[in-house]
Amino acid sequence: MSDLPTFSKTTSKEEIENGLLFAPKFDDRGLIPVATTDAATGELLMHAWMNEEALARTIASGEAWYWSRSRDELWHKGATSGQVQKVIEIRTDCDQDTIWIKVAPQGNGGCCHVGYRSCFYRVSPVGQDHGQAVLLVDQEKL
Repeated sequence: MSDLPTFSKTTSKEEIENGLLFAPKFDDRGLIPVATTDAATGELLMHAWMNEEALARTIASGEAWYWSRSRDELWHKGATSGQVQKVIEIRTDCDQDTIWIKVAPQGNGGCCHVGYRSCFYRVSPVGQDHGQAVLLVDQEKL
């Protein structure tokens, strides 16, 4: 990982919240949550996790890399599916403990491994008196 970017380490709350250093705070497992949106539409495509290497590879390559908690391995989005995500912008929140990446989806324009454009294809009713929520699908499969 020596040719990849490294991140600032800081303990100052002031520096984290108001400073200009990119100092992402990884959790005790070495992970940080990532929200991924379509740069053109703003649509939320997926939520995933990155470790330090995945974030560094994302910055260096300009394509999204994640950490798969279920497989316990680094994952280059689209390497097998063709759904590569070209990174347009990377942001961090005020505490620097969450990452937001804006991407240009490649391939068929989707990102969900079950065939939808977004991993957030289910809609739950809100404010209705149901004993059990009904999940509605708001997208067709690609």
